[in-house]
Amino acid sequence: MSTLFLRTLRDDPADADVDSAKLLIRAGYIRKIGPGLYSWLPLGLKVLNKIEAIIREEINALGAQEVHFPAMMPREPYQMSNRWEEYGDNIFRFKDRHGADYLLAPTHEEMFTLMVKDMYTSYKDLPVTLYQIQGKYRDEFRPRAGMIRGRQFVMKDAYSFDIDEEGLKKSYLAERAAYERIFHRLAVDYVIVHAVSGPMGGSESEEFLAPLPIGEDTFALAPSGKAWNVEALTTPAMDPVDYSQTPAATVVDTPDSPTIDSLVSQLNASSPREDGRAWAASDVLKNLVIAVKHPDGQRELVIVGVPGDREVDMKRLEASFSPAEIEEATEEDLAKHPELVKGYMGPGVVGPQGRQVGNKKALTYLLDPHVVEGSAWVTGADHAGKHVRDFVYGRDFKADGRVEAVQVRHGDMSPDGSGPLSFERGVEIGQVFQLGLKYSKAMGLNVLNQNGKAVPVWMGCYGIGVSRVMSCIAEAHHDDKGLIWPLSVAPAQVHLIATGKDQKAYDLAESLLGDLEKADVEVLYDDRAKMSPGVKFKDSELLGLPMIVVVGRDTLSDGTVEIRNRATGEKDVVPLDQAAQAVQDLLFRL
Repeated sequence: MSTLFLRTLRDDPADADVDSAKLLIRAGYIRKIGPGLYSWLPLGLKVLNKIEAIIREEINALGAQEVHFPAMMPREPYQMSNRWEEYGDNIFRFKDRHGADYLLAPTHEEMFTLMVKDMYTSYKDLPVTLYQIQGKYRDEFRPRAGMIRGRQFVMKDAYSFDIDEEGLKKSYLAERAAYERIFHRLAVDYVIVHAVSGPMGGSESEEFLAPLPIGEDTFALAPSGKAWNVEALTTPAMDPVDYSQTPAATVVDTPDSPTIDSLVSQLNASSPREDGRAWAASDVLKNLVIAVKHPDGQRELVIVGVPGDREVDMKRLEASFSPAEIEEATEEDLAKHPELVKGYMGPGVVGPQGRQVGNKKALTYLLDPHVVEGSAWVTGADHAGKHVRDFVYGRDFKADGRVEAVQVRHGDMSPDGSGPLSFERGVEIGQVFQLGLKYSKAMGLNVLNQNGKAVPVWMGCYGIGVSRVMSCIAEAHHDDKGLIWPLSVAPAQVHLIATGKDQKAYDLAESLLGDLEKADVEVLYDDRAKMSPGVKFKDSELLGLPMIVVVGRDTLSDGTVEIRNRATGEKDVVPLDQAAQAVQDLLFRL
């Protein structure tokens, strides 16, 4: 440690917002150089390299082969897949001195596809799986949580190529199983959740989430044990409601009631229900106008109807419109549609000309699945100061389609019908996709099948956030004193400390160091002669190596060595001449 490029910090960095970022910076594993940008220091690289080595071992065991692409990519391949536009502001774009467009690659689906297209022409060449471990770049609007959401990050991405869908599913399951082995070896707790594919495209997709309170992904757990990313949740179909006894729809005066609360209060005062129950927000159908921003630049307005006691989840809603982005309609948007009366918007009525508002054809109208066929609502009458009550879905109004729009709540029924959902937060550490034919069709990746016919290749995509995994390990494995690395990824297995001013302690420590290195034990040796024992012990706890071995004053007096388990705090005192073997035995048990 007297020559190691390392400086530990006693205080937390002011701009670090999670424990993992604070500890990795304080312990000298990384240094922040800008928002979402970090430099790797020697100890940090050792941990990163060990994580990568475990990933390589498991992925190579599948028969996958490693390649490496440039981070700087020309525009053309991403235009072929439409992702130059679909990624929106989330990628770094720039021009070279000749005016040609480039980007810093967020992922490399296009390049893997083109590489296989360039080299393979027959079904006899397949299947093949290629992968790389490389830096990726995304222009995060608000980088957070250290390396968990940064602008530059290390990622493993693999791609499988098969002649048919059956082959794709086989490759998918093999890679998925490899991920389970990888995260087990890395000592990372994980939950596999059903997910949406987003800009990646494809059909089946699952995420590996590390359950952590700092996670920005919420996932739902069913009693069956199945889990879903909230954005991927679907509402189970609900039985229609019998509306035969529901009165005819009636327009009622509701002046100065543009909000749910003001409307409910006024209805209870001026238009009580016949059944004696008070009106509630759950009786109101509220209608939100959203702007859908398509990748080609088109801006489309859509009305979404949801129960009044439910909040709209914009991320869930956006997942239904992917790759388009959405936002609430602006005043400028609404000004172009004077038939939309703010605070009093309704779904319109059904007539011979289809669904209309006044004399104008309405915008596309979508309903959340919680609005059940036959259910009666109070909703806007498309006139200021007026609402309509007993407005029945299916009798008085219809919709152009369904869309998952509302926030999911504790107690909502799970998609598999096994019971009510519960929720946890997690960090995405990996994801697997069945891309299918999206990229092969877009980029012309075809091979000749057994009958000599050109057919598109079936593709799968499999990613692990390598640097993010390191942060998740640090987030899950620490205490108030510092990091506690699992043995599989620790920068060294043993932190050997020599203390005191007597040179004999350092001589004995170096002798033990030699014995451990002969036994292939990785050792970080604190040989700093002018550093106090207290500082050395604090540094050892902060750095978080699995085992701490102390050679000091007691060693000189009685010929023993103290061995500490960093995770449990347990201590063993063993004779110096047995120390090397004792350390090996204890490491074997970790």
